[in-house]
Amino acid sequence: MTPWPRRFAILLCLSLLAACGGGGGGGSAPAVITPPAATFTDPIQYSSAAAGSLAAANESTAVTRHQITVNGAVLNYTATAGHLIARSLTGAAPEASFFYVAYTIDAADAATRPVTFFHNGGPGSATVWLHLGSFGPRRLVTGDPSTSAAVPFPLVNNAETLLDVSDLVFVDAIGSGLSQAIAPNFNQTFWGVDADAAAFRDFVMRYVAVNNRNASPKFLFGESYGTTRSAVLANLLESAGVSLKGVVLQSSILDYNSNCSTAAGNISCAGFLPSYAATGAWYSLTNPAASGAAMPGFVAQSRTFAATQYDPAVRNFLIAGTQPPTGLLPQLVNTTGMALGGWQARFNMDPDYYQFNLFSTTLIGRYDARVSAPRNSALSSGGDPSNAFITPSFAAGITSYLTNELQFTNPSSYVLSSNAINTWNFSHDARGLPDTIPDLAAAMAHNPKLKVLSVNGYHDLATPFFVTEQDLARLGVNSNVQVKFYSGGHMTYLDDASRVLEKADLVQFYQNALQAQ
Repeated sequence: MTPWPRRFAILLCLSLLAACGGGGGGGSAPAVITPPAATFTDPIQYSSAAAGSLAAANESTAVTRHQITVNGAVLNYTATAGHLIARSLTGAAPEASFFYVAYTIDAADAATRPVTFFHNGGPGSATVWLHLGSFGPRRLVTGDPSTSAAVPFPLVNNAETLLDVSDLVFVDAIGSGLSQAIAPNFNQTFWGVDADAAAFRDFVMRYVAVNNRNASPKFLFGESYGTTRSAVLANLLESAGVSLKGVVLQSSILDYNSNCSTAAGNISCAGFLPSYAATGAWYSLTNPAASGAAMPGFVAQSRTFAATQYDPAVRNFLIAGTQPPTGLLPQLVNTTGMALGGWQARFNMDPDYYQFNLFSTTLIGRYDARVSAPRNSALSSGGDPSNAFITPSFAAGITSYLTNELQFTNPSSYVLSSNAINTWNFSHDARGLPDTIPDLAAAMAHNPKLKVLSVNGYHDLATPFFVTEQDLARLGVNSNVQVKFYSGGHMTYLDDASRVLEKADLVQFYQNALQAQ
């Protein structure tokens, strides 16, 4: 296969990362809803265009009361859906009208009750994926990784909601969902690493001030590009005097320069090899085959193989054109399931090549490689069946949920993903692509008790878990940093079994973070 021009390949990979940001299982009785006297209609038209700019904005919200049972305990909670104006750190000038949905436990002590701010990635993605897929009180049942579930997905009470541990605030990035810049700013004003994170800082600080949450333990939960944002945001908040207890990184891309699908120039793709191994094992193509309880051990072996044999050989190949040692290609075949011809054609194998060439008549997913579809099918037409299958249900689900349960309506269309990726300013700290490990390190230096939990899916071909491990290793040995892995893709919480495991790990993480105070 002839390699694509490098810049085109990088832009395509960045666009694929932007297409989706996050995404549920089980079913209990519908939430008990006490609607307000009338549905709240926000009359403002919102735009996701780069030139979008509001002449004026409101902070009106729809407020509804609900109930859910979690682990046998009945939780009465309030949902607040609407807009909040982020104001500049100096001068308090209005910057942007952020759309958010907050879930707060009724009659809780705000001084001790944790609050967690959720945001998806892209850049340009709304936070619909985390909101209706992960740990909110309501979630869509996807049946992941199967593509045979009934669509549109049903919305059910979420037995794994994090609401029993923390209040939850799901906020959309500027130009996504129903969030928009306020004049004289434009959406484009905030479409860059630093400007975006600063606006989120100002939103968090405004939410805390307006809702009297200054004393509340505070957490961030970012996904995909949202982890890039979280690292910068954590440092900005700590520098502004807002102390955090913890940061959750879901499917991280912390250093764009270490991921061979986004980095400029030829770099080793060895960080993807363990993800290829997990994918090959899923399809029973590896030797030995691995699944279930055997997966961690198999993946550990693939990490060692990638670091000690494959990566050195790739670097020699890229630098000097040195051909692979005898016997290495058969090992790669056995480890990943990719045919010998594939490794001969693309020794430094990028994830696009692996995804499109593992099978001749079937395309596997990029966000979740366990999801597959025939090449001539509608699910494969967009290049990622794992994304194509879930997107329509999330698009329909958020509109129906806001209108029918949260009693919030608006004449605009809720934008799942804007075109922000096309003009995003990725430069950060004098580099063309962001490396946010120093930001995370600075945040932890500001606050030595800050806890970090990184969670990844074995079958994610967009933000591979081994690259995340290597990036976080640059922080040095630090007991405040944990990494967890689950069966699944970019959105591990869509897998019914993995969501249960992740919730248990989150509960332990929050307990440890709160004890550290």
